[in-house]
Amino acid sequence: MGKPKVLVTRKWPQEVEQQLQELYDVRLNENDIPLSIQELKAALQNYDAILPTVTDPITAEVLTVDNKRTKILGNFGVGFNHIDVETAKSQGIIVTNTPGVLTDCTADIAMLLLLMSARRGAEGDRLIRNQQWNGWAPTQMLGQKVTGKTLGLIGFGRIAQAVAKRAYFGFGMKIIFFNPSTLDQDITNKFHAEQTGTIEEVLTKADFVSLHCPGGMATRHLINEQRLKMMRPSAHLINTARGNIVDSKALIKALQQSWIAGAGLDVFENEPNLDPKFLQMENVSLLPHLGSATRETRISMGNRVLKNLSDFFAGKEPENRIV
Repeated sequence: MGKPKVLVTRKWPQEVEQQLQELYDVRLNENDIPLSIQELKAALQNYDAILPTVTDPITAEVLTVDNKRTKILGNFGVGFNHIDVETAKSQGIIVTNTPGVLTDCTADIAMLLLLMSARRGAEGDRLIRNQQWNGWAPTQMLGQKVTGKTLGLIGFGRIAQAVAKRAYFGFGMKIIFFNPSTLDQDITNKFHAEQTGTIEEVLTKADFVSLHCPGGMATRHLINEQRLKMMRPSAHLINTARGNIVDSKALIKALQQSWIAGAGLDVFENEPNLDPKFLQMENVSLLPHLGSATRETRISMGNRVLKNLSDFFAGKEPENRIV
């Protein structure tokens, strides 16, 4: 029996691709161009395993193609809202992800965006690059102090807890959060964190609101016009989770009309095709989905996929199985 046939949908770190080539009959994506729906359908008919990521819409249409060969989707990433997991389950296809290994780097990006938004970092960079800076002045580009302020977290999983750790111990921030389930006090006591009963309570109390809930239809536009109006005029919204959690049009309106002071975004609705109005605004800091973008983390993510894949082909239960 030959090696299992495996398709990698995007370019991965060289170290991980080399391991894949040693272990499997693998097809790599050398040009790093996302696959089309038709290409994904054909892949399910021709490969034992597909290793997708956030740019691959693994929809019901893709998953229900005739004459499927694929038995496992080894997702490169912790988020899996681009995969129709219910359809995958009904089709007998296993789905795995890569939790844990990207926690610290994504938390770092959340804090970077928080600081950039509060202290107008991106705006200051543009001022210098555009040769518009004429030197220091007492009232120039006044931002907001971060130390001692209240950080509100929507969701309190691994990444949110890592953000809380940085904010509490590094900046003396007060931590409040909303989570659908009640958490063990041992977790919350680490940061003297206060669990609120509603999202609205976080929005009205926090100076900075950071989003850490999963994507998908259940959380689509969780932050909408009504909820943005509840935030303080001096508050900042940070999103490193999924773009569709925030109603982009409502956020643009909130920034234009000063319902809130600023926003820091690493993810966007319909990315990479973000609303062009964001590009015209000074009070929003924008990053190109850099949450897990460190060499160490991306290698760890690839290694986690490899472990899930090797367990599956050895007849074992993959550690990070979703369905």
